[in-house]
Parts: sequence; C-alpha cells; structure tokens
Amino acid sequence: MNDDDNAATISVGPSVGALDANAWGALDPTGNPFVSHRFLTLLEDSQSVGAGTGWRPAPLTLTDADGELLAAMPSYLKWHSQGEYVFDHSWAQAWEQAGGSYYPKLQISAPFTPATGPRVLAASEEFALAMLRGAEALCEQQGLSSAHATFIAPEQVPLFERAGWMIRHDIQFHWHNRDYADFDAFLASLSSRKRKAIRKERAKAVEGLRIESLTGDAIRAEHWDAFWLFYQDTGARKWGTPYLTREAFELIGARMADEVLLVLAFEDDRPVAGALNFIGPDALYGRYWGALVDVPFLHFELCYYRAIDAAIESGLSRVEAGAQGGHKLARGYEPVQTTSAHYIPHEGFRRAVADFLDRERQGIGADRAMLQAMTPFRKG
Repeated sequence: MNDDDNAATISVGPSVGALDANAWGALDPTGNPFVSHRFLTLLEDSQSVGAGTGWRPAPLTLTDADGELLAAMPSYLKWHSQGEYVFDHSWAQAWEQAGGSYYPKLQISAPFTPATGPRVLAASEEFALAMLRGAEALCEQQGLSSAHATFIAPEQVPLFERAGWMIRHDIQFHWHNRDYADFDAFLASLSSRKRKAIRKERAKAVEGLRIESLTGDAIRAEHWDAFWLFYQDTGARKWGTPYLTREAFELIGARMADEVLLVLAFEDDRPVAGALNFIGPDALYGRYWGALVDVPFLHFELCYYRAIDAAIESGLSRVEAGAQGGHKLARGYEPVQTTSAHYIPHEGFRRAVADFLDRERQGIGADRAMLQAMTPFRKG
C-alpha cells in the first residue's frame, strides 16, 4: 500500500522482531512497557504468539522513501477472540450466522494485556491517521471482517474518532495516587469501616508467611520456576490453557527485569504464591497471580495492597489492576472508563454493531456512575 501524497509506503511485516528496535522505540515517547520492542519480541521469540496460537504478528509500518520508520502499529491477524478482554464473540456469531467469515480479523493491541497504552506509534498525527487508513485498506484488500484496537490510551481516542472508527467503552478498576506519603495516608482517605476492614485483611493474609517484593537482578531463576507453577494453576482454573509459554517468563527476566515487580509469599523457605507486575513510567500494571495454597485475603495482599505500597514508594500515579473484578472497589480501586475502537468494512454489519454499541454505552455509563458512588472513600 502506497501513500503517494507523502511518498511513503505502508507495509505489513512478518514480526516486530524484524524491525529495528531503536526506530520502533523512538516512535513512543510514553515508554509504555507493553508496546515496547522488547516486550512484543519476547512474545514472538517465546512462541507465545505465532504459529499455532491464533495470533499471527502483522505489524503495520509507514516508511519514507529512504526506509525511515515514520509510524508503526502492534497488530496481529487473529483466528479467534481469546486473550483480548474486549469481548466480540456475539459479533462473530452474528456475522457467521449471516454467512460471513469473522476470522481472521485484525487486532491492534498488546497480546494478552488489558492495559491502556498507545496503539499507533507515530512521529505525527498525520502519519498516525495514515496508519489507520492502512489498517482499513488491509481489511478491504484481504477480505478481513474487521479491525479492533483495544485499551487505547485516552489521549489517542480522538485519533480513532477522527478516523471514523466505532468507539466502545468498558470499565476497569484503577488505583489513583493522590500524593499519599504512605499506605496509612491512603487509608486515612477511606471511611472508618473500610479502613479497619483493610487492616484486618492485611494482617490475616500474612499470618505465617514472609512476603518479598523483587525486581531487577534480585529476581532469580528459582523465582521464575515458582511463578510458572502459580501461573499454570491460575490459567488451568480460569481459561484452560495459559497464554504465555515457560520461555516467555525467562525472557521477561532476561530483557525486562528492571521493569518487573515480582511479589512472592513464602511459607518457611517455600514460595507458595506470587503476583507479577510491570512498571511503567507513571503506572504499575498488575498482570498475573497464582497460589499453591488457599490463604484468606492473600490475593488482595499480593495483587492490590502491595501494588499500592510500591506505587506510593516509587511515586507512580496509578495502579492498573487488569480486567474485571468488582471486588477491587472495596480495596480503594476506582471505576475507570476504558476504550476500544472498531472498523468494519461491511456497511450493514457496521450499522448493526453501531446500534449495539449505542445501547451498550448507556449501560456502561450508568454502571460506572453507580460504582463510583460505591467507592470506599470518605464522603464530604
């Protein structure tokens, strides 16, 4: 696909790893860990995406006549709707029943990662819009049913709106750092009843356990061995087959250890539970959790309270605790709107989805208002 006005070319590459890491990184001033070249390539190198996974890397790039990278998108051809956390199964079913083929589709996202971030990496808004037009052209030329950009950073939502993509909203729970000096200062912002409940939970969770928060070189091979067992246990109980391979965790440790916070619980010297977080420039992202023992409130301690501790200590503005989970509300995490954008070439199908989204938005807005009223913070 050529952009004659700018003497630039939009191409679909075989992998992010085939692209220059420095050129890719220069396009994203936010430093978001999940669209970084190192994260996306470790997914490829560990075979967490690629042949047999239903996620075929198809990064779109815009280059000038000299081959300089002007824009890029982390995008994938998908043969299912797993690992996205923005659910379109009903769309797929409706299109298949109408005689269409919903898969493959184009997915613009960080695989398996319901965390907000830039979805178009570009040197200018003009180049960013060219990338969205390129995604549209790819759908039409290859007969793809649709393109989907999920968990878009708020500052990029207007870009997709300007391009005419359909906007969809959902709700996550994020913790916001209001310049708290420490965890007790955060607790002081809560109602007395919630404050007491959290203190009791934290005390109960660590009875007989030792908790360690590790990052960088402090994370050793045996820690990843332990966490793999936790990850396998959670994956088997929740969705059958975990998305990441064992090698992915080794590569996270080798390539991104300084951007990882691993919180482990030990019973004597035996690790029995853990939570894996990624550290961004302004946020801590909770990603995976697992346990080999059933300890009341341990999940809340490792995943939510220790994340708050770390965010306060590091001066991070928020904690994104992942998809779903209304139980986060009582722990001081607030309802936040998340946004995805969708392009559907077929006019009739697009109109039906647009009607669905209009109705859904009303419900999402009402739900968020209701949840906001239920936050545990002191009123008045």
